[in-house]
Amino acid sequence: MEKLRLSQSIASGVAPSSIHGVVPNSSDAIAEDPARVRPGSPFPAARTLIVDDDREMSAMLVEFFRSQGLAAIAVRNREEMARELASREPSMVVLDLRLEREDGLDLLREIRSRGDTPVIIITGHRRDEIDRVVGLELGADDYLTKPFGLRELLARVRAVLRRRDGSRAGSGRERASGGFAFAGWRLNLRSRQLLDAGGAVVPLTKGEFALLTAFLEAPGRPLTREHLLQATRVHEDVFDRSIDVQVLRLRRRLGDDPTAPRIIVTERGIGYRFAIPVERV
Repeated sequence: MEKLRLSQSIASGVAPSSIHGVVPNSSDAIAEDPARVRPGSPFPAARTLIVDDDREMSAMLVEFFRSQGLAAIAVRNREEMARELASREPSMVVLDLRLEREDGLDLLREIRSRGDTPVIIITGHRRDEIDRVVGLELGADDYLTKPFGLRELLARVRAVLRRRDGSRAGSGRERASGGFAFAGWRLNLRSRQLLDAGGAVVPLTKGEFALLTAFLEAPGRPLTREHLLQATRVHEDVFDRSIDVQVLRLRRRLGDDPTAPRIIVTERGIGYRFAIPVERV
């Protein structure tokens, strides 16, 4: 019943008074306890830093992550966050943008200035579109809006950790061939050729090639229209064209039905996301 109430509380955006009857001390971060982390996690070395000034919500998230085999620690402000980042870099950060006394976007900028630690941002309301857009532009890897469910948060955290691990593995490989594979397709960066499942070359304009490369470099991550336009702007043939038109054309190249896309999906109020797994080859 405790887990049920926990899930319902976060889904509704309301926190219960305590976790197992304990409310964290107001002056301390909520420390991780490896002994309480359930074994068998697919990410045994992962450590999540939660930045949220709601102590009860933070305690719930830490408890939930531990129950799912993920080590977690929560902090409430910039000072505590900076101390944790300096002492031991986390595997990822879950950052609430709606902090009472500090600007969450400023904290995101600080995290990004220190390195490329993955960040999931949480916004208070679905209407906070500008925060989501700015957050993604500043380098956030994903976002959630309140109310949200625990399972969705866990799924997004695991997806970001998988992308992080895949990116690190890819960066350590020999990149002589320099390409990507996805759903039977293959993009060769050296020859700038896109091959379908049968090995036939599918012609791409320079703008389409740049756009597809931008998506393949960040699979699963919502990308704003501004980001995608910037990624393709080095090519003269896309200066005056809407990025939406470019995406539509790329979908057609990939055989992705524009009325029900499954490869490049629309993120309302944000932009687009490459929704299928990508492998660097």
